[in-house]
Amino acid sequence: MKIKLTILLFILTCTFAFAQSSGKNSRNNKEVPEIDRSSIFNNQNNKVKKKNSKYSLSGSFDKKIEEYEARMKDNVKKNKKMAKEMKKPQYSDPSYFGHKKKPKKRPPGKKKFCKECGMYH
Repeated sequence: MKIKLTILLFILTCTFAFAQSSGKNSRNNKEVPEIDRSSIFNNQNNKVKKKNSKYSLSGSFDKKIEEYEARMKDNVKKNKKMAKEMKKPQYSDPSYFGHKKKPKKRPPGKKKFCKECGMYH
């Protein structure tokens, strides 16, 4: 039994060693040429400049500004509405405990556990 186990371990270590060494050789054989990155970025920038003219650039910029202003107006409306909602007693009065309606005050022997807020009231 011990002999089989040692032979198995020897075979496994040999296969792992060969598997690792073959991977390194295959990487070294494949040479990756150096790329001049500055020329790539310069070519991309030149293409963008050639495509866009003065008029199309300013027109799209004006459009973006109008969209931004419209979004800001919508946000102002939403914020005002949220502020108005937060003035309601269920949000501003601490006795509501997050309920829409104020919970009943029961005598100590008859209090019930509330699933919504996790308190007895």
